[in-house]
Amino acid sequence: IFMCVNYTPTRKDQLADQFHAMDRTGNEWESEIWQDYAAPFITHDALKRRQAQRGTYGLIPKAKLPPGKRFSTMNARAETIAELSSFARPWRTGQRCLIPMQHFYEPNYESGAAVRWQIGVEGCSDFAVAGLYKVWDEADGSASFSFTQITINADQHPLMQRFHRPGDEKRGLVIIAEQDYDDWLSCSNPEMARAFLQHYDADAMWAKAAPVAK
Repeated sequence: IFMCVNYTPTRKDQLADQFHAMDRTGNEWESEIWQDYAAPFITHDALKRRQAQRGTYGLIPKAKLPPGKRFSTMNARAETIAELSSFARPWRTGQRCLIPMQHFYEPNYESGAAVRWQIGVEGCSDFAVAGLYKVWDEADGSASFSFTQITINADQHPLMQRFHRPGDEKRGLVIIAEQDYDDWLSCSNPEMARAFLQHYDADAMWAKAAPVAK
């Protein structure tokens, strides 16, 4: 079931202005992000200062999958994040990140057919969701990065329960409040980190049908 797999990333100038992060991302990125696209994510450096780096969306990029294996790691389910081999080590070792964005997309079936909707936060042009990141050692001695978003059950959330196919489980991203950014990034205890995996107040979010591409 594909959920929470596409979003509009923050703009490059907002990394410093909105998120107070040092920009180490290099080149620009696409206006919409899908699996294996490069996009910014935010972590703490050794001095617990926010830094934005560039990584690929999906904790295990397609190029890193074993031959013949095809599975998605764009979303890490909170319920199994500590057990699944794809996510357990980054979760346990505190490789937490923020994924900055303007809004994300979900399918709405209220009209009887799938309609692409975009969802954001009221009064915020940009916000951040909880994620995990991974560092990869490349053959040339360099390092590359990847990241995943964390999702939680949204069957009872007044807004997020409106999305996805009827009968399917509803899921939602974990939007981190601005005042909690640094606490999330620096949280080394996985059990304490679970306290952050909560839904954002539906009244503080907006949702509407996405513009149709021309």
